[in-house]
Amino acid sequence: MSGASEHPRLWLPQHWPMWAGLGFLWLADKLPWPEKRVLARGLGWLVFHLVGIRRRVVFTNLKLCFPEKSLGEINALARAHYDSLALGLFEVCAGWWAKSSDLPPHRVVGLEHLTAALAQGHGALLLTAHFTTLEIGGRFMSMSHTMGGLYRDPNNPVVAHLMRGQRARHMSPAVHFDDLRGLVRGLRGNAAIWYAPDQGKRSKSSEILPFFGVPAITNTATSKITEMTGCAVVPFFAKREADHSYTLTILPALENFPTKDAAADAVRINRLIEHHVRLAPEQYFWVHKRFKARGEGYPEVY
Repeated sequence: MSGASEHPRLWLPQHWPMWAGLGFLWLADKLPWPEKRVLARGLGWLVFHLVGIRRRVVFTNLKLCFPEKSLGEINALARAHYDSLALGLFEVCAGWWAKSSDLPPHRVVGLEHLTAALAQGHGALLLTAHFTTLEIGGRFMSMSHTMGGLYRDPNNPVVAHLMRGQRARHMSPAVHFDDLRGLVRGLRGNAAIWYAPDQGKRSKSSEILPFFGVPAITNTATSKITEMTGCAVVPFFAKREADHSYTLTILPALENFPTKDAAADAVRINRLIEHHVRLAPEQYFWVHKRFKARGEGYPEVY
């Protein structure tokens, strides 16, 4: 770890616990992957059974999105999700600090779709979603093709400082999620930019639309961005496999997109994400309050 010397305020005592925790993770990143997976299972069990961080949120999301599952199946899926979250933490460390030769095996399927999209000269939104494989998937993708990305600063300033450094290191351009001009500039420069629109918030570019059949605040800006720039929308998903390898799947650019109906476009994207969530449901980021703050007429589910 490096780079805090030019930010002396980050060394104030209130930040020492976070630095200590990050130091532990930096050391843990040096472990072989079999040991990391064992530690992740132990950490997942501990947090699920003894800490319960956002456990109610996870159960609520799973019950809403998978009403056909029994309580036992929901419990098993929630438990598996905590293992996935814990392993995702080690994957974040690997994505940030590991040498390429120390990363686990992976394969990229469909890179030709991104190449074909960029050959049109208008850039590409690499459309994905918030999975626990997010960071390591981004690292793998950046190893296969130059990639920019949108990012959002975490609340903790130490983590935000380190994350900004890693984004700048592995992504070109790295664009803050509020910087629409930067995003448009990158796409007009024919960049491929990582983009995950599945965590909506109330704004002029959002509507209440179904996600797994449940009304949720949904980002409708994808259509506007595409219309402004002429970029292609190329879906991209990273999946952790049973043999501990990783598959990055790049799909063909969305056809007939955008339409004149931004809400219908957003529902189309939601359904695409739902399909890939169902392929590995424990790997989606269920700790996020996906169905919060929907406004008058909608129950508060959390």
